[in-house]
Amino acid sequence: MKKVYDTADEALDGLLHDGMLIAAGGFGLCGIPELLIDALVKSGVKDLTVASNNAGVDGFGLGKLLETKQIKKMMSSYVGENAEFMRQYLSGELELEFNPQGTLAERMRAGGAGIPGFYTKTGYGTQIGEGKEVKVFRGEHYILEEGIFADLSIVKAWKADDTGNLVFRKTARNFNPPAAMCGKVCVVEVEEIVPRGSLDPDTIHLPGIYVHRIIQGEHEKRIEQRTVRKREEA
Repeated sequence: MKKVYDTADEALDGLLHDGMLIAAGGFGLCGIPELLIDALVKSGVKDLTVASNNAGVDGFGLGKLLETKQIKKMMSSYVGENAEFMRQYLSGELELEFNPQGTLAERMRAGGAGIPGFYTKTGYGTQIGEGKEVKVFRGEHYILEEGIFADLSIVKAWKADDTGNLVFRKTARNFNPPAAMCGKVCVVEVEEIVPRGSLDPDTIHLPGIYVHRIIQGEHEKRIEQRTVRKREEA
């Protein structure tokens, strides 16, 4: 089965339709599938529901899809770095399903494992828990959260072989593995495709069974917030 494609456009060909649910990896601007996001913008697909920790920043990452009004609903944990995200939500243009970060990651992982739902204490007694089933275990209250089963996963990895085995680099190994797991089809962009057999099996973070299509490309790797110390005088 061919998994390696030449471009993001080719890798997404035949997979997109209006109204689909997409799981996107990344945390802030770290490890985001920026090439695949650009291809989604170019495709014009609309009314998307996107499950991702956040929506990038204004003009970059998922923020590009917000600017073109292609996203109908976000399932996210954090919105603080994107003014357009906040503007659309407050004006009623964008639906938002808030999730605690750990809950969102576990909802993706659960979907990838075929688990339809799980109970967690996080959110009980808050707006997050409103309308959700509650059970008591060992005297503690838990709310039911549903697994996420996405139509498509788009993720960013550091290295891959041609079978789809993935290695993530440092902080980019955050939402990418669970996001990759929960999609019916998973498309990955990587910095380098290495020969089959060259990856140490003990260093593989996500096995190729979850990966359907791969592209290699150049990435901007924009820094979300740069914090530096003042230069000390000699």
